[in-house]
Amino acid sequence: MISSELILPDRQLKPRKKGITILIDNGVPLSFFKDTIHGAADYIDFVKFGWGTSLITKYLEEKIDSLRQNDVQFFFGGTLFEKFLSQDKIEDYYRYCKLYGCRYVEISNGTVRLSNKDKASFISDFSKEFHVFSEVGSKDSTLSSELESAEWIDYILEDLEAGAEKVITETRESGTSGLCKSDGEMRSQLIEEILHSGIASGDLIFEAPTKQLQTCFIEKIGPDANLANIPFQDAIPLETLRLGLRSDTFYLFD
Repeated sequence: MISSELILPDRQLKPRKKGITILIDNGVPLSFFKDTIHGAADYIDFVKFGWGTSLITKYLEEKIDSLRQNDVQFFFGGTLFEKFLSQDKIEDYYRYCKLYGCRYVEISNGTVRLSNKDKASFISDFSKEFHVFSEVGSKDSTLSSELESAEWIDYILEDLEAGAEKVITETRESGTSGLCKSDGEMRSQLIEEILHSGIASGDLIFEAPTKQLQTCFIEKIGPDANLANIPFQDAIPLETLRLGLRSDTFYLFD
């Protein structure tokens, strides 16, 4: 991917187990979508069709075809799972994912009232047919702030034990909940306690929609931090952060 005389961090080639990048499609135009995927496919591991956008995206099949042609995996946002769940239509959600050939699903409880134990039961069920990414943390910033670090850690461990391949830590696409406060300030102590809990960083995916968050996790974990909710326009800029080719991480990997 890179040909130069510079000494840069090693990056796994796809399919990667660490250092994965998950873009979020919030309804970007088809031409922009296809151009981004084609031009930056080496640096993109997944695209998440955010929340329920896949239901009303006019060119969903064309977007999925573009991903397959460029060896990029995809899944639908956990909020869509929760919407089906809220109407007692989980079997319909299962069929919906099968209809589009999903290999991955996201199971979350960021909006609906669903205990982590019950969420883990869904993880166990879906992991028989799909690769499962679970999510921990509420989209409600007040509820999220009340969740102690020990609870975050217990929930992450419970999800992994239930069969989640990786666990996503919530921040929302706006960076205002979960690991962040409502004003966008990072909950640094919570992040540190999760990272020092003994859970392998490779089992975690950190939502990082802003450069500040992306830089933080690269500083704390290294270029192989798993990062999600990356805006489409940040596919290349994020990779330069991982490689120390941007001022924010310039001196990290000398």
